[in-house]
Amino acid sequence: MTVLMCWTLPCQPAVAMGIPVFVLAGLLVHCVFLVSIFDIYFSSPLVHGMTPQQTPLPPPAKRLVLFVADGLRADSLYELSSNNTSRAPYLRSILENKGSWGISHTRVPTESRPGHVALIAGFYEDVSAVAKGWKENPVEFDSVFNESKYTWSWGSPDILPMFAKGATGDHVYTFCYTAESEDFGADDAAKLDTWVFDHVKSFFNSSRSNQTLFSALNKEKVVLFLHLLGIDTNGHAHRPNSREYKENIEKVDEGIKEIVSLIDNFYGNDGKTAFILTSDHGMTDWGSHGAGHPSETLTPLIVWGAGVNYPQKVESQVFEDNFLKEWKLEHLKRLDVNQADVAPLMASLIGVPFPLNSVGTLPLEYLNNSAHFKAESIFTNAVQILEQFKVKMSQKKETTLSFLFTPFKPLSDSEQMNFLKKARLFIQQQKYDEVVSLCKTLINLALDGLSYYHTYDRLFLGLSIAVSFVGWTTYVILVIIKMHTNLTKTVQANSKESTVLFYSFAFVGMMIIFFLWIQTCPWTYYIYCLLPVPVWHAVVRELPVIQDLARNLLSFHITQSVGFLLVCTLGIEILVFSFFYRSTLTVGLLVFAGWPVISQLWVQAKTTALIWTLLCLLLAIFPLMPVVGREPNIPLVIAAGLLTLLISCFSLPSFCKSENRYRNNEDMKVHFYQMLTIALSTYVVSSTHDSLKNKQGLPVLNQIISWMTLVSSLVVPFLSPTFLLQRLFSILLSLMSTYLLLSTGYEALFPLVLSGLMFVWIHMEQEALQHYGLSLKPKLAVFNFTCVTDITQFRQLHLDDVRRAFFFVFFIVTAFFGTGNIASVNSFDPASVYCFLTVFSPFMMGGLLLLKVVIPFVLVSCAFEAVQVITQLSSKSISHYVLVMSLTIFMMLMNGLAQLLTTKRLELPRRTKHHST
Repeated sequence: MTVLMCWTLPCQPAVAMGIPVFVLAGLLVHCVFLVSIFDIYFSSPLVHGMTPQQTPLPPPAKRLVLFVADGLRADSLYELSSNNTSRAPYLRSILENKGSWGISHTRVPTESRPGHVALIAGFYEDVSAVAKGWKENPVEFDSVFNESKYTWSWGSPDILPMFAKGATGDHVYTFCYTAESEDFGADDAAKLDTWVFDHVKSFFNSSRSNQTLFSALNKEKVVLFLHLLGIDTNGHAHRPNSREYKENIEKVDEGIKEIVSLIDNFYGNDGKTAFILTSDHGMTDWGSHGAGHPSETLTPLIVWGAGVNYPQKVESQVFEDNFLKEWKLEHLKRLDVNQADVAPLMASLIGVPFPLNSVGTLPLEYLNNSAHFKAESIFTNAVQILEQFKVKMSQKKETTLSFLFTPFKPLSDSEQMNFLKKARLFIQQQKYDEVVSLCKTLINLALDGLSYYHTYDRLFLGLSIAVSFVGWTTYVILVIIKMHTNLTKTVQANSKESTVLFYSFAFVGMMIIFFLWIQTCPWTYYIYCLLPVPVWHAVVRELPVIQDLARNLLSFHITQSVGFLLVCTLGIEILVFSFFYRSTLTVGLLVFAGWPVISQLWVQAKTTALIWTLLCLLLAIFPLMPVVGREPNIPLVIAAGLLTLLISCFSLPSFCKSENRYRNNEDMKVHFYQMLTIALSTYVVSSTHDSLKNKQGLPVLNQIISWMTLVSSLVVPFLSPTFLLQRLFSILLSLMSTYLLLSTGYEALFPLVLSGLMFVWIHMEQEALQHYGLSLKPKLAVFNFTCVTDITQFRQLHLDDVRRAFFFVFFIVTAFFGTGNIASVNSFDPASVYCFLTVFSPFMMGGLLLLKVVIPFVLVSCAFEAVQVITQLSSKSISHYVLVMSLTIFMMLMNGLAQLLTTKRLELPRRTKHHST
């Protein structure tokens, strides 16, 4: 039977020769589509060449101390405990008696680097910084530290160096602990903050015997920056509602009290020091951040000292939230700001130029100074933002033909002059309220103008990409229909028409190049704008196919055609909605559960159909569950490991009894080794959880086992037999051992249920093929991945193949959103990688989280590879490539990985047996 399944019919030479070129073209096209997203929507907003702007009046403070409590939520600081006392009594007394307070509203992504850039540089980080691990400067920018006379900073090596590297001159100094200190499994992460406070104290004590340092500290425009990471680390490790997180806040409160007292004594209580406490981002109840939940975007802001308003008593104030009542602060005026507004506030307090790239608006209500000073400060703020607008407008004007350039009308050159003249006149007339109102209007218009010019080419480029995408999709569909269906006839191409067509499109391409060249556009514009030319040239060349197809389609029964289109539309809508609402996947799976009944397959395979329905219903539960990581449940992970072991034990006899039973001891050893890795993974998860819970850190032995399991899981499947069921089961066991180590709760059961459904899907597809009379029904056990060649000439694409492609795409989407694993990447939550490492490492942790997301994809892709084998559609045929290429490049890569995992086998060297004579 095995021999019968190894067809060796010759391939079509033309098709075989065309596949590599077609695949390469598809990869290039999709790479352009992927890169265009970042180039069009996530390009850096920064511009350079502005003139620094500084308030002309003397500042109220000589120095500024900035405390940033990383990961501190606003409610965690402001709320009172059950006995009506604050866990931060010193800071509470400050906001009640000495300073102003409010909430600083952050923006997505709520990560440490973007938050600090917004606070210190005054602009919102572009997404390109993620490629640097949020540690380096992808684009150079100005900051308050750069504009200061001297800045000394203490804290994390992930944050401080980026501001020192971006500074001009040698005046920003950093003092960092080691990266290994940022351990989520440490017994007490608050020691990171204690380290900062101790080193600041030591720094000031040593300055008394160092005349150079003492002199520098007594200069004006000095900034002291204390980055406090302990709260964030404890939040990730123990959650924000934990005792560790709350105690860390108490320690920070005590440390700030000591530092403020130390600095006041050092400067002889001269009243020239301003203090700011805030946070870069908040944190969810389950210990993650990165997204836009209010617990992540609402951070505290307390400002006191030189030049800062005292608490303002109010009888009532209106906010959309109910926090004031909960915090019992309804009698003190709450002054909310955007996070980028803190940078101009710091610049105004110590009299340094506003950061050149700042888009923040100076919060005047925090200032305790003359109306004249406030007016001059907000005017400086407006001019500084207007300078950015003018540079941005100039850049866009230079790269656009004059007759095509559309300026931002509310801020034309005359309007700009009018605003500035009015503001200066009002200052001379001492109409300071009018100045403030006018400057705020100018700031808002300038910010709108910046956004206008930043997105000036977005529509044009977006249309180019859209035209390319539609053209490519059309071409792919035409290739499928032309080569693998009988809907069209073979038409001989007219060489003369082809030549005319070629030169016509070449002329269009030359016109596009000339148009872009005279505007000195970036080289990427040439790619985006020229891509539609060859794509649509390929489409128009198939015009006879389109005409022939249209005639055939019109001959079909109208009711069947409309019904087919409606079903396709419904299926696509379910896929689209699943990107926004995970529960939509449940609806789709419930429909899938009834597929055997609708297609009448249950008549010939009742048992298989019943199992299919039950597994669809079971899988439909997962999209209704909360996103993974919110409620860790280690017992469920252990249960998933034990269940996998149980299934492995029960499957062993069936493999041994099958026609292609394990050929030798090596195959048995591979199977038992995989069972051992499952058992070890289950133990490591349980042991690591207990160790971290007891604050004993990550055991070294557990870490070694975890990494060895991960590496071996990528190799062991290649040692197993290539018979269909055995290889698929081997892939499941190997990937499951790694997935268990990356799981924290119910998601550990997801690959098991998904794989069970995939195995049944393979059986159902074989039944479907027999049901439509397209194939006999050989046993699945005899199928061998390595003995399948291209046999597409035996049958052309059937309408049921469209349904198979849709099933594949739906299962891929289910693998992606089924448990919400992507949330672990989007919102930084390191809990899933604690078996591998607990020391902060963004790239390593991000890579492991992505691996967790990819594993279900691989399981589905391998199952689809098996479906193609049993349905006589070899993955080496162009039909499969075009089906996948029309969707996404990622599926193409998954298909390649699936082929590698299912068809290749490594042979271990065997010992030669010597027979005695």
